[in-house]
Amino acid sequence: MSDINESSVDGNSEDRTLALITHLSGIVLGFIVPLIIWLINKDKPEKGFLIDQSKEALNFTITLLIVYVILTVLAPFTFGLTGLVSMLVWVVSVIFFILAGLAANKGTRYRYPFALRLIK
Repeated sequence: MSDINESSVDGNSEDRTLALITHLSGIVLGFIVPLIIWLINKDKPEKGFLIDQSKEALNFTITLLIVYVILTVLAPFTFGLTGLVSMLVWVVSVIFFILAGLAANKGTRYRYPFALRLIK
């Protein structure tokens, strides 16, 4: 017997799996997969959970991109400190991607704590 009551979770099994993949893909592929998933499904109201989670993953990866650009611009002025900060940002982002993927796979809408909500 499953621990998850299907009536209390968002999205069907396929949408939850796609949301999991969307979040985890950010570790390696950045914003590409969340953007594709969102663009394919954004006009399908029955895909509400998947749309929400792909937008969330897209916003987080765009936020990370902005952070990395800022760190790159600051690198010549910080004597290598931005390299350490970049590694820390990467480790924290991987943790958040995994937490988001696990939550999405359970049917829970995950919100990244440090994401700019650029795509609404």
